[in-house]
Formats: sequence, structure tokens, C-alpha cells
Amino acid sequence: MLQTATLLTTEPAHRNPRAQALLTAALAHTYAQWGRLRGEDPYEVTRAELATRFARTAWRHHRGLGGVLSALTPQERLIVVLRLYEGVAEEQTAALLGLPEERVRAVCARSVTALRAAS
Repeated sequence: MLQTATLLTTEPAHRNPRAQALLTAALAHTYAQWGRLRGEDPYEVTRAELATRFARTAWRHHRGLGGVLSALTPQERLIVVLRLYEGVAEEQTAALLGLPEERVRAVCARSVTALRAAS
């Protein structure tokens, strides 16, 4: 999960305080909800909280700090990381972000094209 947060914030893997803070807050939320999970996967709950927290604070992460993903907008980074790195289904990504599936598909395709052109 730390790698996912690091990809979202585009911080270097060896120095990632924003990613650590993002993950710590998501884990704390999951821990606080632990008694109410009722059969839900804690990893899924934490990943959803991580994505939600990143989306809420994306304006702070608009300009990436380096790496290939820094060329993408926060929304593009979030979709690419969820879809391609985490392997979240298109429908789940769309529901999590409150976007239509077609939009998620289009943003993902456009982002992959941009990443290929950048590398």
C-alpha cells in the first residue's frame, strides 16, 4: 500500500513523507472502522480510503515531484494506479471515483498513451 501511495504522490521511494502520511491516515480510518467491517476485505477498505483521501487532497499533489507519473494530472494518476497497478476493475474504479465507466476507460487509455510517449 505504501508503494501505491508513493505512486500517487510521485515522491521518490526512499523519501516519501506525503505518501506515508496519506497511508497512515487511510490505515487509521480502517482501524477505526474495524468493528463495523462485517466481512469486508480490510485491504479493499483501506485502498478505497487511500484513493478517497488522495482525491480530496489532489490539489496539493497536482505537480508531481518526479518520475514518469508526474506528467499526469492527479485524476489520471489515480485512475492509472488503481486500474493498472492495483488491478481494480473498471466498474469498481468508476464507482469509487463517482465517474462513468466510459470516462474511466477514456482517461486510462489517454494516460497510457501519454506515458508511452513520455518514455
